[in-house]
Amino acid sequence: MKLYTLLIIGLVSLVFLSCNKPLQPHEGFVEVTGGKIWYKVIGGGAGKPLMVMHGGPGGRSCGSIAAYQVLANDRPIIFFDQLESGLSDHPNDTTLWKPIYFAQQVEALRKKLNLTDFHLLGSSWGGSVAIEYMATQNTDAIASVIFAAPLISTPQWMKDSKVLIAKLSQPVQDTINKYEALQNYTAPAYLAATDTFYANFLARKKGVAPVAECNDVPKSNRAIYQYMWGPTEFNATGTLRTFDRISDLSNITKPTLFIGGEFDEVLPETLYYYQTLVPRSKVAIVPNAGHAKTRDNPEDYMRMLKTFLDEVESSK
Repeated sequence: MKLYTLLIIGLVSLVFLSCNKPLQPHEGFVEVTGGKIWYKVIGGGAGKPLMVMHGGPGGRSCGSIAAYQVLANDRPIIFFDQLESGLSDHPNDTTLWKPIYFAQQVEALRKKLNLTDFHLLGSSWGGSVAIEYMATQNTDAIASVIFAAPLISTPQWMKDSKVLIAKLSQPVQDTINKYEALQNYTAPAYLAATDTFYANFLARKKGVAPVAECNDVPKSNRAIYQYMWGPTEFNATGTLRTFDRISDLSNITKPTLFIGGEFDEVLPETLYYYQTLVPRSKVAIVPNAGHAKTRDNPEDYMRMLKTFLDEVESSK
């Protein structure tokens, strides 16, 4: 009888260990509604995994993987390309171009990797996916949520954009206003004015070399970007033009960080406003950075993320 009992205990222990083995670096695909999404796990360590969601809609993960390597010394970092993006399937099915389906992709990946305690980070449009996930899915497995210059509310984003446009020279402002009134988003003068906006508030750092990880990855998907968002970062004409999840922020009970660049498309004032709505939340502002924080100032951005993650885990 003792031998039998020992065998049973041994088998149960093996099952337990196999279900809780550390997440190892690898990549693969997960079936979701509409096709397969690609994911990649880097790093390791004793820290809880961090899942990173790219912007867009239609962006890709490859451009930020190198920047997160410094955090991968402490914990597994999980990236994935959303459906219609990067290395994931591109079914071109507009019926799936709704926030809820992207939140379900997060849940599908969580189940695939057997994540029971992990941090969730959404950048820009990825922040929309994060708030959608927090509002519609079971969040028991979430250790914390990080909103990196998030799109929480399109009306608020448009207000911020107007403030930023007003900081540009009068001729640039006049050009933007003129061609938007005409709904002519391809005029050379309008494109040049748009580039000026981006150089100030999207990606400020010049002369950055192409990212090697993106060499064999399809470029950003303009079709889904324009369908869901619009022609530029500061003009929402697509299906997300009425997107607004501000009222859901107060329901978040997990430790929360709002982080953005000093010169971001999402104003620091907006992040501090969001902070007032979420219990146990913090704000961090990355100096000398626009919206593209992993490009403009990855050192301070990663340092601030690490500080938050360490604080969350040390308080448990």
